[in-house]
This record gives sequence, structure tokens and C-alpha cells, in this order.
Amino acid sequence: MTDKTKKSVHVKSGDRVIVTAGKDKGKIGNVKKVNPKEGKVIVEGANMVTKAQKPQPMAGIQGGLIKLEAPLDSSKVMVVCPACEKPTRIKHSIVDGKKVRVCKKCGEQLDA
Repeated sequence: MTDKTKKSVHVKSGDRVIVTAGKDKGKIGNVKKVNPKEGKVIVEGANMVTKAQKPQPMAGIQGGLIKLEAPLDSSKVMVVCPACEKPTRIKHSIVDGKKVRVCKKCGEQLDA
């Protein structure tokens, strides 16, 4: 894959998703950040890692071990529909000349 190509990511920042694979399978959280270049997402409370932080007295940062969310591949998450509260795939349809994301199970629009 070249540097200029993007992977297709089906989630947006702020979406409520469920993790479908890995050590955090079944956890539900909101997407904090999406990186379409690498095809990765950061989900609140999922894929937690421990990082050693050096103290930085000038910035007022205390050292120690901190826990933070690591990026997760976008193929390991599934959008939870706000209407039917079920994990679902997404289909795209045109409504009023705009491309919107729609729940495949209940037909509800995901984009407000």
C-alpha cells in the first residue's frame, strides 16, 4: 500500500461501537479518533495499554505508569445502531441529495 492511499473506514468519530475480536471482545464504547490512513480507530475503554511516562517538570507532568487506549483495527469494531441498540453493518443511501449511513437491520439513519 502506498502512502497516499487510504483504507476504507466505516466508522466516524463519536460513533458507538462494539469490539468484535481480540482481548476486549464484547466491550462497547465511543470512537475517540479515526485514522483512515492506517485503517485504525481508538475506542474509549478498549485495548488499554500501560505506558511508562517520564516526568516533565517544566510541563508539570508527573512520571509513572499511565493507562491509555491503543489504536484498534477498524475491521474489529461494529457500529451499534442508536435506534435498535444492536450491532449492525452499514449501508449507504442517498437522502435529499446527500449520502447517509443507514442501519441494515432497522433502516434508521445513523447520520443526523
